[in-house]
Amino acid sequence: MIEKPVIFVVASEGYQPVEYQIPKQLLEKAGYEVLTASDQLGTAKAKDGSETKIDMLVQNIPTSDSIGVFFIGGPGALEHLDNDVSYKLIHTINEEKKPLGAICISTRILAKAGVLKNKSATGWNGDNELAAIYKEYDVKYIPQDVVVDGTIITATDPNAAREFGQQLITLLQDYSKAHNGG
Repeated sequence: MIEKPVIFVVASEGYQPVEYQIPKQLLEKAGYEVLTASDQLGTAKAKDGSETKIDMLVQNIPTSDSIGVFFIGGPGALEHLDNDVSYKLIHTINEEKKPLGAICISTRILAKAGVLKNKSATGWNGDNELAAIYKEYDVKYIPQDVVVDGTIITATDPNAAREFGQQLITLLQDYSKAHNGG
């Protein structure tokens, strides 16, 4: 078991269950502990009605005691997570140069927080607005399933959940090697 947990951030209402469950299972199988944060304690409800237990509030994520933070998409993400609390967390993780990422519509939260400036990224583009949003925040839009730029990973949608999880593992392993000498 890896010593520090990975944090997944989900909306308390309307997170995308596939984008949450598949990467979480892959990470746990690889030996990572995955904790779940949200904008409310208790249980978060996915868009399909399934639920997951919330371990902590977004504002209480122990950044120094985690290895990386990743935002999960879904229809509730922008409503519940696109705010100053998330931006502050994103900035802290980015300043600590720890793995950071998002999948689906949540990549827009990273863009608005400013951490994707001059970086390559992807994300959900079902409304055909992503290129314009990324242009506004100086992000280079790459229409691929998963894009890794430095310590930041972005992915498109539930169809990319498995690749997102696999690339997360690689990103976390590379980070650990660079910071723990192996």
